[in-house]
Amino acid sequence: MLAFPTMLSRLRQQHGELVPPPAQGPFALVMWENACYLLPDTRRQEVFDALRQKVGMSAAAIDSASDATLLPLAQRGGMRPETRVFRWREIARITLQQFGGDLDTILTRPYSEAKKALKQFPNIGDPGAEKILLFCGMASGLPLESNGLRVLVRLGWGRSQKSYAAMYRDVQQNIATVRPRNATALQEAFLLLREHGRATCKDKAPHCDRCSLAKGCEYAAHRVAAFLSSAG
Repeated sequence: MLAFPTMLSRLRQQHGELVPPPAQGPFALVMWENACYLLPDTRRQEVFDALRQKVGMSAAAIDSASDATLLPLAQRGGMRPETRVFRWREIARITLQQFGGDLDTILTRPYSEAKKALKQFPNIGDPGAEKILLFCGMASGLPLESNGLRVLVRLGWGRSQKSYAAMYRDVQQNIATVRPRNATALQEAFLLLREHGRATCKDKAPHCDRCSLAKGCEYAAHRVAAFLSSAG
């Protein structure tokens, strides 16, 4: 199995420097996560930028905006735009009612409390809350979304399981002592793993032939062995 620093070095060489989300602060990052559904980041940024320019990226602005303003923006984000508008309003309502309109206040709380606060919002579970806090400079580990998790499982840092939560916990336990420690390095690791899973280590038809991690990857080795066995 590849050493964690070696893995990150190879990913850095393959993918270069990646840009973090343009959203800044917990409220904007929650909105970023809810900007669209099953669409590429370019569309997510388009929706997010339009919302910021035409409405304003604050709980008060979104709460006071009309459906006639919000719905056309939500329609750019894919299917079920009415549900998206409802979620935007829920994000604004929770922020106004529970945090006085300023979600930045959670950043002064202990990590566990800040994470619990974020999980009140639509579409924000444990990994999402951890990612938001990471990009706010509060690092407690290496959050993973599905693409990054798949990369680490295939490399041998965890077992593929039917339960996503169990698989996530397994990987987190195994990387706990080898992952980067500071927020900047963890942000880079998150972005590199996400991009590699999205572009190369795909769920179906992964591009092992052009993967910088193929040498040292258990999954790639099994694919080669299976191919040779069938060819023979």
